[in-house]
Amino acid sequence: MIDSHATLPVCSGPMRITTFFSCLLLSGAVHASPANVNDDMGNFLVEKGVLSHIQELGQNVTQRASDLVIHAIGFLGVPYRRGGNSGESGFDCSGFVKAVYEQTVGLILPRKAEQQAATTQKISEAELQPGDLVFFNTMRRAFSHVGIYIGDGKFVHSPKPGAEVRIENMDVRYWRSRFDGARRVQIGELDTPVTQSKSADQPVLR
Repeated sequence: MIDSHATLPVCSGPMRITTFFSCLLLSGAVHASPANVNDDMGNFLVEKGVLSHIQELGQNVTQRASDLVIHAIGFLGVPYRRGGNSGESGFDCSGFVKAVYEQTVGLILPRKAEQQAATTQKISEAELQPGDLVFFNTMRRAFSHVGIYIGDGKFVHSPKPGAEVRIENMDVRYWRSRFDGARRVQIGELDTPVTQSKSADQPVLR
């Protein structure tokens, strides 16, 4: 589990991390050993165990899923904010998912977690692929929490007040006991495409 990037050196926010991941994938450095990553960002990611996961992603996911996951991980450390949907001011769980999909593939998902579950395709846990949505019952009601699956049994999400966007393992007892199901966003099935923003808190990958 990654708690924050508060101590991250030479970092100007989500754009910095996302740009780093993009360069790794585009250059092929994603397949290099951690010892070959020499800057402070690389050292930080090696220490937190993120780089090895990105290396695996680069080998076995589609470009769209890769963009979604890289974009989502780019927001690690952004604080939780109820009702938030901005990397600059903070996210709640569904605002985080909505922002990642809107900024990466130009689709507007509904605002609430239960609405996101209702308007996307139900899949089994065995069918999960990076970029799919995972839902949990954390407020004594179904589909009250949502995150983005990133592969290897892990998901990235904005968990709760006082916490930050982070990666967690679905097999941890807390999450396993509250798992409500998985959903897939079908490109072209949602009604409203958007023009992607290029503001500082919206690092767009194409």
